[in-house]
Amino acid sequence: MGIVTISPKYQVVIPKDIREKLGLSPGQKVQAIVYDDRIELIPVRPIKKMRGFLKGINTRVDREADRV
Repeated sequence: MGIVTISPKYQVVIPKDIREKLGLSPGQKVQAIVYDDRIELIPVRPIKKMRGFLKGINTRVDREADRV
């Protein structure tokens, strides 16, 4: 986890180790979400890169009797 400073223009620099771990690149979009008392930055990825990201997910869940 890294600490960033907000510039006078309200800009922040994402630390290098975080950029590398998430594979972020210059010009890439991120979505900013306010969640309780924090800000979350979610990388926006092209839909083609999302293919297969749910592979192996457990789809067996308990369902209500009228939903079988």
